[in-house]
Amino acid sequence: MRIAVLGTGSVGRALAARTAELGHQVTIGTRDVAATRAGEHAAWAAQHPEVGLATLAAAAGDAELVANATNGSGSLPALTTAGAANLAGKVLLDIANPLDFGAGFPPTLSVHNTDSLAERIQREFPQTKVVKSLNTMTAELMVYPLRLADGEHSVFVSGDDAEAKRIVTGLLVSFGHTDVIDLGDLSTARGTEMLLPLWLRLYGRLDTANFNVKIVR
Repeated sequence: MRIAVLGTGSVGRALAARTAELGHQVTIGTRDVAATRAGEHAAWAAQHPEVGLATLAAAAGDAELVANATNGSGSLPALTTAGAANLAGKVLLDIANPLDFGAGFPPTLSVHNTDSLAERIQREFPQTKVVKSLNTMTAELMVYPLRLADGEHSVFVSGDDAEAKRIVTGLLVSFGHTDVIDLGDLSTARGTEMLLPLWLRLYGRLDTANFNVKIVR
């Protein structure tokens, strides 16, 4: 597939490198291409010459699947910059979490209980097929799940479009995920986003991000 990864942070880089490794045509989208090339991204890009770099709009416009790997507080502005027309009809894999660092660390959730970031994105871009997934684990485990417990842990998908969830599930399986749990419609993303407060406290207690949940049934 032609994949656009919006976001140049650790999640975006991990997803871009892994999907390119699997043979997809990958472009990272950023607000300012020149500034990104001049910054710390340059060293990573030199090691991954197969991954392109373009504006948010150009990356999204050329893609079949778009991954939102931006900071949760900046997701809607970034997607607006990418352009509704460039996102229309496409699968949007939303990995972002609505973390609010206004009161310091650990952050709280800016959206919770009766809404989710994924649902807000879907309302803003009704012609886009939003699927929430991968937001409950650290970047390395998102794309290399076999590096923990031989892959014996769980990942979730939420979305209103069955075909979009099938496409995302196929991508997750190609990463090595073996326990992909379809939670149902996009409102179920409220649950996975609200796992983050627990995840953050486990991170603080375990002093590592190399952990995940396993649903035993």
